[in-house]
Amino acid sequence: MNSVTKTWLAALAAAILLSTPSAPAEAGDLKDAAAIVNRANNAQYYTANDGRALVRMKIVDDKGRSQRRQFAVLRRDIKDGGDQNYLVVFDQPADVRNTAFLVKKHTTKDDDRWLYLPGLDLVKRIAASDERTSFVGTHFFYEDISGRHPSEDKHELLETTDSEYVVKSTPKSSKGIEFAHYTVRINKQTFLPSKVEYVNAQGKVYRRIETVKVDTVQGQPTITRLKVSDLESGGYTLSDVSNVQYDLGIPDDIFVEGSLRNPPQKWLR
Repeated sequence: MNSVTKTWLAALAAAILLSTPSAPAEAGDLKDAAAIVNRANNAQYYTANDGRALVRMKIVDDKGRSQRRQFAVLRRDIKDGGDQNYLVVFDQPADVRNTAFLVKKHTTKDDDRWLYLPGLDLVKRIAASDERTSFVGTHFFYEDISGRHPSEDKHELLETTDSEYVVKSTPKSSKGIEFAHYTVRINKQTFLPSKVEYVNAQGKVYRRIETVKVDTVQGQPTITRLKVSDLESGGYTLSDVSNVQYDLGIPDDIFVEGSLRNPPQKWLR
């Protein structure tokens, strides 16, 4: 995932997962790639002060076999465009029920991430080196859920069309990164990404994230369907986001390690 991959969880969270409201379109086209990416980052990951959503994922492998995941996600911003907290709690299917994922997202240091595995009664810390690995068996990465900070990449504006900006982002450091660069198509009206494509060292696109559907929730354009495709294996994950609510007054004190074993049911319903 990415600068604008943040490269998307909210989707799980979203995008994947709790996508943000867009700012109104400006009179003229923007020219600065970093400014475009920062605005897109805010539009995707920083809607209102907090949010809640129900996410259903369909995971399809290269043979067409499918399985499903369902979870609730909570988000609270510490600072607009800056630090955030996420809590994800699974309830379906039975083999992942009560699995929980906590993220304390930072802009000046590595994010803190923990995964609770109820079958083992184990809280596992997700190392920074594992951020770009599969999120609970889906085609989303851990990094996709809360996003990749724009400052981690160098950005170049490749093209401006009537409806989109096309930006190329190249990581400043290759540590823990499997892509050489990625390109993002950003809608001029909403500043939400419409497509992100990851390119490997051989110049081949091997991973794609597509916005399939955008709805207006409480006056805010919000990504409600997202598809992540592994172009090498042929598998994909389709994420549907529903029951989205913003500005609920979610307290900071639920985003703690104790909530992994004892989720705050009041805020998850």
